[in-house]
Amino acid sequence: MEGLGVGSVLLTGCDGGLGLGLLKGLLEQPSPPRHLFAACLDPQGKPRPKPSCPLADVTDPNSIKAAVGKVREEVGSAGLNLLINNACTTRRSTLATETAENMTLVYTTNTIGPLQTSQAFLPLLMEAAEAEGQRGMSCSRAAIVNISSILGSIGAVEAWEERQDICYRCSKAALNMLTKCLALEYGGSGILCVSVDPGCVTPPLEQGMVTTVEESVQGVLRLLARLSATSNGTFWDWRGHSLPW
Repeated sequence: MEGLGVGSVLLTGCDGGLGLGLLKGLLEQPSPPRHLFAACLDPQGKPRPKPSCPLADVTDPNSIKAAVGKVREEVGSAGLNLLINNACTTRRSTLATETAENMTLVYTTNTIGPLQTSQAFLPLLMEAAEAEGQRGMSCSRAAIVNISSILGSIGAVEAWEERQDICYRCSKAALNMLTKCLALEYGGSGILCVSVDPGCVTPPLEQGMVTTVEESVQGVLRLLARLSATSNGTFWDWRGHSLPW
């Protein structure tokens, strides 16, 4: 199957796990991105493919601003084709143990971070969407992909007995609403916006529910390669199945 062909990608949360896996997967595509920016909290940490990006903290406006400048230096007037908001955090909790501190911390990274990053990179995404020869909506033209979770689905409310994690569920539900808002506002400019559940690539909720990083990455990249205008403002899993909000 033909891979995801995209000129430039900014991927947040590349310190390990899914983010690092997606980074490697993008580089292994038949036609890898000409510009691939890996944003991570610890640029000197685990070995990772180059290049890196100065976006160390998606909750820090100054860090985001510096990253925009770096990306603009590299891509010029071609703009940024694909922004993948993957940076994420969580705190284990139940309704009985959840705290305002946990809620604030998790929301700041999982919901406010993608909002601020999307706002800051909008001009570069708009430039990519308006580039000569670009038609239709796709991840190759201009797109924002928010890495969400089935745990944030109000319709599914999956794995409640195994993992309540109120702050995480609520932050991902809010992220899904953000995706819908981005799609409504930016879709008319040719920017595709979707939420994607990569599966459980962290310790399994219960036996048989875990997905390997490699399986998730392959599935997510296959999905991104086939998204189009009809996908704008929708929620998908890594297998390519549509999910309920």
